[in-house]
Amino acid sequence: MATRTVAVVLAGGVGERMGAGRPKQLMDIGGRPILARAIAAFDAHPGIGEVVVVMATGHLREAAAIAAPFRKTAAVIEGGATRTASTAAALRVLDGRPDDTRVLFHDAARPFVDRAVIDRVLDALDADEAVAVGVPSSDTIVVVDEDGLVVSMPPRETMSRFQTPQGFRLGTIRKAYELALADPALRATDDCGIVHRYLPDVPIRVVAGSERNLKVTQPLDAVVAEHLATEDSP
Repeated sequence: MATRTVAVVLAGGVGERMGAGRPKQLMDIGGRPILARAIAAFDAHPGIGEVVVVMATGHLREAAAIAAPFRKTAAVIEGGATRTASTAAALRVLDGRPDDTRVLFHDAARPFVDRAVIDRVLDALDADEAVAVGVPSSDTIVVVDEDGLVVSMPPRETMSRFQTPQGFRLGTIRKAYELALADPALRATDDCGIVHRYLPDVPIRVVAGSERNLKVTQPLDAVVAEHLATEDSP
């Protein structure tokens, strides 16, 4: 399985909401770059054969230096202006691979993904073509219209907050992106969203995530991440 499983670490964002003046994935958490922590999780996993890093424009040299010590690093490439464009860039690198290759897409801004979460995604890919990671919502989620009025209130027990990695058979995600990139009205925030919209007949399996698998997006997230890094220290 390992030789046919690729992890793509998506570090194409510039971290504007962090207000740090540089991509958040290059920030240190607990004395180690966020990007390094994300790569390390996949580099250490026995089910992953190689890692591709997709980095924001203008920061390839820094990303390459961070990724270099990891033995499974196969490529460090430039991403696009959007998440969708960055995934498309990774798919171009994987062009020519067999359709049954497993590919996992992970946000570099999630530095604490653990082996158990990755295990669950890989196990689900034994039977499914698309796999998402989710945690139950502890908040009530409402649908709001343009005027700020509540339209609907879905039952909380049916709501899940998506995390990454999201896993796919390469042929499935490749076909979904072919259709998506041909659509001038394309709007998506994650790869499962692309599959759901453009390959609606493909079921998307949701496996359990972890509250530790947080995404460092806002300054408060960095505070929480520093605490988690301290917990992980020997």
